[in-house]
Amino acid sequence: MNKEILKKEIQKYINANLTKDLHSLLLKKSPFSEVSMQEIVQQIKGKLVAQKKFPFLLKDGIIFPPQLNLEQASSEKTAVYKSEILKGKKFIDLTSGFGIDAYYLSKNFDEITLVEQNSELLEIVENNWTVLERKARFINQKLEDFLNENEENFDVIYLDPARRDNNKNKVFLLEDLSPDILGIQKKLLSISDEVVIKLSPLIDLKYLVSVLQNISRIDIIAWKNDVKEVVVFLSNKNSGEIICNCVNLESRESTFTYKFGQEENAQAEYAEPEKFLYIPNNSILKAGIFNLISERFNLKKLHPNTHLYTSNEKVEDFPGRILEIEMIDNKQIKKKSQFNIVSKNYPLKPEEIKKKYGLKDGGESYLIFTQSKKGKIIVKSV
Repeated sequence: MNKEILKKEIQKYINANLTKDLHSLLLKKSPFSEVSMQEIVQQIKGKLVAQKKFPFLLKDGIIFPPQLNLEQASSEKTAVYKSEILKGKKFIDLTSGFGIDAYYLSKNFDEITLVEQNSELLEIVENNWTVLERKARFINQKLEDFLNENEENFDVIYLDPARRDNNKNKVFLLEDLSPDILGIQKKLLSISDEVVIKLSPLIDLKYLVSVLQNISRIDIIAWKNDVKEVVVFLSNKNSGEIICNCVNLESRESTFTYKFGQEENAQAEYAEPEKFLYIPNNSILKAGIFNLISERFNLKKLHPNTHLYTSNEKVEDFPGRILEIEMIDNKQIKKKSQFNIVSKNYPLKPEEIKKKYGLKDGGESYLIFTQSKKGKIIVKSV
């Protein structure tokens, strides 16, 4: 970490170039002997990412790490959500990375420990936490070595394992992550009653339940209907039931809670489109609870493979978008009309539909191409 980057004149130059083309900047020579242009561009990238992902770091004295660390870091929104769940006396983040989760989670604990094997990254985090006036014990060590030497117990252990192999290819099985979660889960539960693991949004929930011990809770967390992460809670105090939460942070009231396994016994009813159409949030789709949604909200599905629902009476607390609709046929679609195109269980993708019918994207109305039990249908929001 080069602290010279924090000099006022260098920070002024960084802020003045936030909107400049970064490739062009990299071709120039740094105007400062203390720092390279690569280091300057790294800080510009960090500030640009922080504007959207963690704006609380946009203050004097903060240093940003390389691009990969920024990409792997949790967003401020998801970190705040997790901080509302976890509390206790002693907290440890065994894979602290850029420390966004640890920063927010630390607010609810008296003693904080951050373990990170990347010495430069840990030095950056330590600098930033000093600026943010947050205290912690910083340990530069491989997680496996720390666990072998550790004799402490903690109220909560947090991990965000690396999801890329040595060739930087994405991996998904828990034994392929770094660290190997399956290899250390017994050790983790021997030094803490609560272990929290952040995983890829692509991870399969049934696979998780089949390989992890003592799961008490699974949260599928989305921001603006984009699933960002799956968080698994392991507990020595679990009752045997696994509580699952489908969370859309843009509108917390749309959180849907169920018990893992309920989908297997749920029964869906089917019908042709009625007055209202329901499009579930993506966290619901990720959970795969298609029949349970039908049963819980007394809604009818259009087709076994069409995860859209319908009713004549409006269900206000549905976790997703609700549209009042009418059935139309393709002859009623006027060229150059503007619609938000939705394609569900339909042969054509939205781009292909727009091209075929000469439609413009956007506006306030929806045109949904889908399939009921009777075949392909088109419905329009009214």
